[in-house]
Amino acid sequence: MQYLGSTNSITCAGFGSKAKYGSGFFEMSLKLPPHDSAGVVTTFYLHSGTAAHDELDFEFLGNREGKPITLQTNVFANGVGNREQRMILWFDPSTDYHTNKILWNPHQIVFFVDHIPIRIYKNNEAIGVGYPSQSMQVLASIWNGDDWATDGGKTKVNWFHAPFTTHYKGFNVYGCGSTNHVEGCSSTKYWWNQRKFWKLNKVQEKNYREIKKHINYNYCTDKSRYPVPPPECATNE
Repeated sequence: MQYLGSTNSITCAGFGSKAKYGSGFFEMSLKLPPHDSAGVVTTFYLHSGTAAHDELDFEFLGNREGKPITLQTNVFANGVGNREQRMILWFDPSTDYHTNKILWNPHQIVFFVDHIPIRIYKNNEAIGVGYPSQSMQVLASIWNGDDWATDGGKTKVNWFHAPFTTHYKGFNVYGCGSTNHVEGCSSTKYWWNQRKFWKLNKVQEKNYREIKKHINYNYCTDKSRYPVPPPECATNE
């Protein structure tokens, strides 16, 4: 079990895998800081560590006590992100552990919470959309994000409640080790690349449709940012 804590506005904490991976199935269970955690951001993510980076994010955005926690996911490919999706969680993630998973193969990226798919990002390179192609490290962190995380930055961290502590356990990786790009990591000899993982199964599709009601922001429908939705939006729904 790993504990991460932040005690003031200039400190943060984190840990990561020594290895990098070019595809795989990545799992971590988290229990977030209790009570008033407004402005505090807890993460579990993959990152290539390069200038034009690839990244797959779980970001949990804290809130005042009694208000729901928001989960933000994002996808970066070759340094291009701005693909945020946010949902109000249907449970209190500070009272118990909940499992977060990322499936990444040559066909799709799927974010899961407690075995429920909450987001799909398909490989649309054929229509010119970037898709992660660099090996990535598994990372986790807690930090002060009160300039943006809660109510658009209007609600700040109350440091009276510090330290803010996140608990991590159940770290499992089924991955293809890679030091640079993902060549060789697309083989179907790896179970997560096999045809059954190229799309959701029927139960997952049903759960995915039901969970969409919790989404309260999707870059694909933000007309102020994208008057014309990005091309991947038509296939990722």
